[in-house]
Amino acid sequence: MIKTDTMARPAPSKTGLTRRGIFALAGASAAIAASPSHARSFGSGFTHSVASGEPQANSVLLWTRFVGEGETDLEWQVSESADFARTVSEGRAAASPNRDYCAKAIASGLTSDRWYYYRFVAPDGSISPVGRTRTLPQGETDRFRLAVFSCSNFAFGWFNAYAHAAEADDCDLAVHLGDYIYEYEAGRYPSAGQALERRMLAPDNEIVTLTDYRLRYATYRADRDLQRLHQLVPMIAVWDDHESANDSWKDGAQNHQPETEGSWDARKAAAKRVYREWMPVSDEPYAQYDIGDLATLFRLDTRLEGREEQFSLQKVLDGKTSPQEMVAALEAFRDGAWSDPERQLLGAAQEQWLADSLAASTARGTTWQVLVQQVLIGKLASPTSLLDLLGDGVPPFVRDRFMAANMASRAGLPLNMDAWDGYPAARERVFDAALAADANLLVLAGDTHNAWAFDLAHDGARVGVELGTASVTSPGFESYLSTIPANTLAKAVVEANDELKWADTSQRGYMTVELTQARATTEYRFLDGIRQRSTLLAGTKRATVEAGSKALTL
Repeated sequence: MIKTDTMARPAPSKTGLTRRGIFALAGASAAIAASPSHARSFGSGFTHSVASGEPQANSVLLWTRFVGEGETDLEWQVSESADFARTVSEGRAAASPNRDYCAKAIASGLTSDRWYYYRFVAPDGSISPVGRTRTLPQGETDRFRLAVFSCSNFAFGWFNAYAHAAEADDCDLAVHLGDYIYEYEAGRYPSAGQALERRMLAPDNEIVTLTDYRLRYATYRADRDLQRLHQLVPMIAVWDDHESANDSWKDGAQNHQPETEGSWDARKAAAKRVYREWMPVSDEPYAQYDIGDLATLFRLDTRLEGREEQFSLQKVLDGKTSPQEMVAALEAFRDGAWSDPERQLLGAAQEQWLADSLAASTARGTTWQVLVQQVLIGKLASPTSLLDLLGDGVPPFVRDRFMAANMASRAGLPLNMDAWDGYPAARERVFDAALAADANLLVLAGDTHNAWAFDLAHDGARVGVELGTASVTSPGFESYLSTIPANTLAKAVVEANDELKWADTSQRGYMTVELTQARATTEYRFLDGIRQRSTLLAGTKRATVEAGSKALTL
């Protein structure tokens, strides 16, 4: 285990509401009714609690699911008190079979920087659990705290990171950076031997159709710790690849085979539709959220909106038999396709929107500009010493992969072509925009299952920092590099990469990011394990960025 800094538990939430208290306020759900329909697999009535998201200064999006005999017109209510003595906003939302009985509504006319309670009421008088949400601040803002999550594979283990965040109850907003679900069939990832027996996956096939995706979300959202997190705080969420298929891009995916799984466009449309049904999100592919004069959050789509197909180092080396041929192929790739100045990750429209929005945020005097997005933007190359560290106990495919990564590193190429490293021109354009705006840039990232802290630079200038969160349950480097001690591996990776200041390559968890006018403080929280339900922490690590410094203090 990597040694981490131990810290005192964070201060209690300023709301004064305890975890036990809010669940005591929950209304009763309707009784479970038997039905052959997949939609009733988790019962009738309010089947999956409540959730909220898309917070703004005067509004928030509310979500629930109610399975009735057909479309059901639900009443929703928002109150400043948990007893709903006075309703401050109300309206109606339809739970329709056409949207898998999920209902959404925008509660508007709210006061900024305030906690609220909400619930849904069905025509039969049944009441959903009571949720808690909040609006964003306006004007002068001193402090705001995010809880940041990524990569939550249901069958690998319990969602203890969600449970800990709900128990700590010390954040204003949850942020999920993608891989909220995984598309694989049972027994693939995780394998049958790796899967936790009590975490039964439905459906047990790879999800491809509209019905498949709906049932998979219903399975994940039935997890009580995930429900608890959604019930307590609003969430901003972005999809990554596994919400559709592994290593997806706008026109395809590594884990999509048209000859047996049909049209990618149809599968992508189904994945997007179900995500927007089941998640407390808007239909906008990208958006911004203003936290008063403290921060602007930019929710980006680095996956499906404008991404061109990923490069493969294996394909670059295919057919090359001698070291000389391999080096020549890698150098030609480095100077050619990989460096293409027109290559896109965000797409031209989103890229221009981000540049304009960064400039507008700093022009308003906002202190922090935060990218809420999926994949690492920091430069990460494979340590050339890694082959010597592997030993004899790794599978041949792992050794082959790292031999390719080793040669790529010696040629000046990165480790992961699915990250921003595979799109260097697109990254440079974003960095140019951040520098032109004089942004205090914080980049949040998930995807890798490991924890990272980068100083970001461009043409000799400091750009900002990147904070990469560990996964909720998905295994990291330790799962296939188990012959290398965790400390040794992390140390080798950090030493091989100038911008990388710290890494943890072996633990599961989440991170909090506290923003103030003076500094941004990240606490990486590592859970003691995921094979048993527990909120015990194994340790923490703190990283700080002083406003204007664009550099980490660890």
